[in-house]
Amino acid sequence: MSSRCEHQTVPLSVLLKRELASEKVEKPDIVHGLANESKKGEDFTLLKNECQRAMGDGVTTFSVFGIFDGHNGSQAAIYTKENLLNNVLNAIPSDLNRDEWIAALPRALVAAFVKTDKDFQAKARTSGTTVTFVIIEGWTITVASVGDSRCVLESAEGGIYYLSADHRLECNEEERNRVTASGGEVGRLNTGGGAEIGPLRCWPGGLCLSRSIGDMDVGEFIVPVPYVKQVKLSTAGGRLIISSDGVWDALTAEMAFDCCRGMAPDAAAAQIVKEALKAKGLRDDTTCIVVDILLPEKPAAPLPPPKKAGKGMFKSMFRKKSSESSSQLDKEYMEPDVVEELFEDGSAWLSERLDTKYPLCNIFKLFTCAVCQVEVKPGEGISIHAGSSNCGKLRPWDGPFLCASCQEKKEAMEGKRLGDRRCSDSD
Repeated sequence: MSSRCEHQTVPLSVLLKRELASEKVEKPDIVHGLANESKKGEDFTLLKNECQRAMGDGVTTFSVFGIFDGHNGSQAAIYTKENLLNNVLNAIPSDLNRDEWIAALPRALVAAFVKTDKDFQAKARTSGTTVTFVIIEGWTITVASVGDSRCVLESAEGGIYYLSADHRLECNEEERNRVTASGGEVGRLNTGGGAEIGPLRCWPGGLCLSRSIGDMDVGEFIVPVPYVKQVKLSTAGGRLIISSDGVWDALTAEMAFDCCRGMAPDAAAAQIVKEALKAKGLRDDTTCIVVDILLPEKPAAPLPPPKKAGKGMFKSMFRKKSSESSSQLDKEYMEPDVVEELFEDGSAWLSERLDTKYPLCNIFKLFTCAVCQVEVKPGEGISIHAGSSNCGKLRPWDGPFLCASCQEKKEAMEGKRLGDRRCSDSD
């Protein structure tokens, strides 16, 4: 049994200060700025502070920032902007505490992206959109992304962290393999005579991306299942840059952060767009959101009362420590500036992303579709694992479950047909 002397002792004064400051430390200040230069008018943004986890409760708030870079029209970008957040919230039970709510976000984001895609495609519109969707709750940042817009974090100590994935076929071999295994073809545009030009595209459709929302005319192997990453900042805070590909085609992350260092978020976003246009010109819609996550400023301390004429001998015997030594003690026990990774998953398979082995395995109710949240009658729900290679190890009641239309959507994304299941109900 280890003794206490093996551990570093934290002074009582520091513990008391931490306790008194805990309420203020829990919620950072979120300050954001936006800049945009439009070429096609297909970039859309969502900027929301003070969103409520529980309706009517002004305390349980979070912030949302999103970029929706449309292509072949703006309908998919507009629809996703208007519906994705509600779909996320509807996928999370309302009775969770804060920590449970944060842990539930990754799976809820997957369900919401797929539901938004499914609902939009039901409208028989052919446009599509990339999505980079950021939720900030306290010091925890959760990012879900499909396509080639990006979210990058710079911590207070200068470390750069990539919180999104690039789903361009040109630079993602794993996604190229998935598309071809699901029945798509990957190649460049053929101009005749064997000459090929431009980036890698998937066919039919000719889209350069392997994941998006919409794009019903391209093929179901272009999936809406997002890459999700969740990190927790220290109270030293950090800065996020969330931008469409118009920025990232011109600037590296380091260049973007360096060009706006020391600027307020609104000026920083404008400077990043300016630098991108200077490098490449206005070839595409160019949109940038800058978000600063800051430790709240403490109110100014009241002025001390006028000093009384004291008795010199007693005053010197019982004088307080100098402010320098006190601040040095605080610094010694300050929380280190680190970025803690809580969650990361980029799999395109729903059976893996909605697996019951994830935390909060009871988040999806037994008789509710795990994607679209509709009620499913007992016996009608289809296990998310139906058709998987390990279905022999699973029992009929192993969920979560999908309704018939969401199961059809899942199988189409995997390049299967309803009659091609490797495990039938009769087995």
